[in-house]
Amino acid sequence: MNTAFISIGTNMGDRQEYLQLAVTSLGATEGIKSVETSSIYETTPVGVTDQADFLNLVVCVGTELTPLELLNECQRIENELGRVRTIRWGPRTADLDILLYNNESIESETLSVPHPCMRERAFVLIPLTELAPECLDPVTGRPFREEPAMQEGGVKLWQPGKI
Repeated sequence: MNTAFISIGTNMGDRQEYLQLAVTSLGATEGIKSVETSSIYETTPVGVTDQADFLNLVVCVGTELTPLELLNECQRIENELGRVRTIRWGPRTADLDILLYNNESIESETLSVPHPCMRERAFVLIPLTELAPECLDPVTGRPFREEPAMQEGGVKLWQPGKI
């Protein structure tokens, strides 16, 4: 069984409902055997700042899927939830990013693991380290909880506990 961490974010419509639908869809995906969620965090936008705040969480899944199969399933869920890619870092109904897959470092045309921007994003690191406090960066070997981005502002606990 493989372990993967996936970040989910949304800032359109009923944000909590979109998070719930994404988590439920992951759990119903063939080849995904378990799903555990972090608390939900509200975060200010990154990149394009003239948009609504995001709700974010991180999910840990036990899966039999390969990394590319998991990526395809994440993109399927985004599409089912109405994700439209028109503005980079713009508003979205659902954004599912594979952060980590086992302790692997993967570089392909379609997938980079660890996620290339995760070390700079408190809205990813805070829920990740909530789920896996001792999680190590497979590239650097350092604990993610020690990344400088953990000290950034703009991330606040929105709903403690699991979905």
